[in-house]
Amino acid sequence: MTVEEFEEFYAQAAARLTGQLYVMLGDLHEAQDVVQEAFVKGWSRRHQLDRDGRPEAWIRTVAWRLAVSRWRFRRRSVDAWKRSGAPPHVEGPGPEQVALVEALRELPGQQRRSMTLHYVCDLTVEQIAEETGVSASTVKTHLSRGRTALAHRLQDPRIEEAPGA
Repeated sequence: MTVEEFEEFYAQAAARLTGQLYVMLGDLHEAQDVVQEAFVKGWSRRHQLDRDGRPEAWIRTVAWRLAVSRWRFRRRSVDAWKRSGAPPHVEGPGPEQVALVEALRELPGQQRRSMTLHYVCDLTVEQIAEETGVSASTVKTHLSRGRTALAHRLQDPRIEEAPGA
């Protein structure tokens, strides 16, 4: 099947196949997804589809199998959640965490990345340098400037500076 023939086949059969799968599945969005994915798989096998002489049946079968595979995956996922129980309740971020995230967002990207890798991911300066592709001294500069910027942004306005400080 040539490119043009496949495009013509798609134009003629896609809506019909979607309708058929919709009736089988009862979910229009799922039908559209699996038919589209089946056509993508058919594209790479378009020469074989021509020899078989039943490309529409092949697409329909593949779409159905994709839908069944998705059902099985969802069912296994639900079963796994049921076995493990409900996830523990986690409190939302407090005002301090929100303020910290907002302050971090104001930092330049490299400083923010270095600060996160060092203080959240517990990476050493050398590990950060290797991961980011910059020198260790540059990482140290980013960390120093990031700490200084955060100190200014996170100052508590209720605390007055000591005289002469």
